[in-house]
Amino acid sequence: MNYKPVTHTLFDMDGLILNTEDLYTIGFQKVASRFGKHFPFSLKCQIMGQQSREFAGSIIQALELPMTVDEFLVETRAIFNDLFPQCQIMPGVEKLLRHLHKHNIPIGLATSSSKETYDLKVTNHQEFFELLPYKTWGSSDPAVKKGKPYPDVFLAAAAKFPDHPDPEKCLVFEDSINGVRAARAAGMQVVMVPDPRLDKTLVPDATLILNSMEDFRPEIFGLPPYDD
Repeated sequence: MNYKPVTHTLFDMDGLILNTEDLYTIGFQKVASRFGKHFPFSLKCQIMGQQSREFAGSIIQALELPMTVDEFLVETRAIFNDLFPQCQIMPGVEKLLRHLHKHNIPIGLATSSSKETYDLKVTNHQEFFELLPYKTWGSSDPAVKKGKPYPDVFLAAAAKFPDHPDPEKCLVFEDSINGVRAARAAGMQVVMVPDPRLDKTLVPDATLILNSMEDFRPEIFGLPPYDD
């Protein structure tokens, strides 16, 4: 693979920076179980990266749940109010973000989450998320008309950088199929760190696929190498 040098970085949050995807699975299964239904990993892969109303509708339709989107969101929000503050930072992420910050590499957050759920998730990680000064919350930002796999969130996130870099100068970090497709649709390279259960043949568009962020080497994209 021919990796092209970049100057700016954009990070997804759920399942990439934080282990919230595991918590989403718990919450969605809890609702599904009320109706005797199972929330499968295959459905999880389909909805990852979607905005809240999009994934609610997808789950309701796929599992044939007798509830509206609003009812689903109200019920899951009550569950996530307890779960999200428990989330943890994924392996290798803090090292990379502190390294990029130290070397003055612009860092942006490009998440499909709303500002409301973001605040819950970062309850115990406030200082850490200050390393990402440019933030885009897809479910709350009017510039993001459609969720991933559409490119809106990454284009909106890149526009927040003061120097407005070209898309090809931005490197995206993602964990979902929809996220990879969105990044590529935005004209950006994308490093994918997927759930180990994911069939990697489903993401041929990923620039690079890693088992863990701990395996990432910044220098292959023209970024400063780690000091150690």
